[in-house]
Amino acid sequence: MPAIPRYRFPNNFTWGAATSAYQIEGAWQEDGKGESIWDLFSHNPGKIMNGETGNVSCNHYHYYREDVSHMARMGLNAYRFSVSWPRVFPEGKSKPNPRGLDFYRRLVEELHQNNIQPVITLHHWDLPQSLQEKYNGWASRDTAMYFGEYSAYMFENLECENPLWITINEPWVFAFMGHAFGLHAPGVVDMETAINAAHHLLLAHGQAVTAFRDLSSGEGQIGIALDLSQVHPASNSDADINTARRLDGIKNRFFLDPVLQGNYPADIWDFYSDHFKMPEVKPADMKLISRSIDFLGINNYTRHLVQAGSAEDDFIGNIINPPEKEYTEMGWEVYPPGIYELLTRITEEYGKMPLYVTENGAAFYDEFDAEGNINDEARINFLRDYIKQCRHALEEGADLRGYFVWSLLDNFEWSYGYSKRFGLIYVDFLTEKRVWKKSAYWYQNVIANNGI
Repeated sequence: MPAIPRYRFPNNFTWGAATSAYQIEGAWQEDGKGESIWDLFSHNPGKIMNGETGNVSCNHYHYYREDVSHMARMGLNAYRFSVSWPRVFPEGKSKPNPRGLDFYRRLVEELHQNNIQPVITLHHWDLPQSLQEKYNGWASRDTAMYFGEYSAYMFENLECENPLWITINEPWVFAFMGHAFGLHAPGVVDMETAINAAHHLLLAHGQAVTAFRDLSSGEGQIGIALDLSQVHPASNSDADINTARRLDGIKNRFFLDPVLQGNYPADIWDFYSDHFKMPEVKPADMKLISRSIDFLGINNYTRHLVQAGSAEDDFIGNIINPPEKEYTEMGWEVYPPGIYELLTRITEEYGKMPLYVTENGAAFYDEFDAEGNINDEARINFLRDYIKQCRHALEEGADLRGYFVWSLLDNFEWSYGYSKRFGLIYVDFLTEKRVWKKSAYWYQNVIANNGI
């Protein structure tokens, strides 16, 4: 007789897994697909570990039926994937590519046949290179307008039964890692460009929500996925507390506040204004950005423990890694209470709303044992502890509707290439063979029992 879960979830709770287009699809030049900024960036020597690219990756473009069969076997209720904008609009605008749209139609049909709900992200960082070249990408308001047109096309032409749509994935990471620090595509190093990109990404979100409201037949819901991490001061000193507050504003509130409250946090706007030329905010911008959403997606992996920096211009301080803590292969502290803190904080500070954990997972070193199994106990422990904290947040009143593991498959991990593995399913990138890790079987059991 199976054990009764101690941490049981509501009967309608959604259990899923997530991926993104550039990280798994491959087929980077097939069937009329245009070039993305990641196609160009990954081919730039020295940008990606080991000189690797997403040219082939998991080859999901050709293996999607096999991958959906793995999802069905695992028991997933939902699958979060992203659409490659340049696969559908090779130039980012004007003329669509029917073969690109057809791929996503086939994928959605396969999901429906297996009773798996599509959760569709419209922008997971692979901006069409043409828009980068012609309009300076997200540094321009024009790109937000074209994103609205692309979004409307997808709403009208990708037929889904009750999908969840996510407009933008992790605008902070995309804006700042790609435009302030140059570690991600398009590789720009300019803080003012990053702040402009952040504003225009939020404008694009608003454009997409508006298009959805105008075109929706009542089916489906729309939201945004923000990368959120609790920020804790390293001590009770005023300097550490102030630095933690500032970093929380830069990382979290600068995106939460405009989407949910219709304004940028005054302390961070003023702080940025003291150092940088700020983007133009037109009278209607904030109303557009704060169009009502149906849910908020939360991507969470760790917390930030921060102390004040010694230099006068060190405005985000120093991230501290306590030696007694556990860390993933990414160097991120394993801190399960952080997800509880986020879920309850958002509920308390912004009001009760439907929430989804749209990404949560960990990279650990995976190796086969003598029997050909991958016993990734560290990943299981990570997921178990975070899911328990999600259940705790539910008990405290958070309206949590679902949880998505990052990631279904090992994939191209951006600037780390294929050196970091997050997947429930191991991928041999030479043969494209898929192998379930122990964590996949564990998650299959969690779903079957609707709890732990």
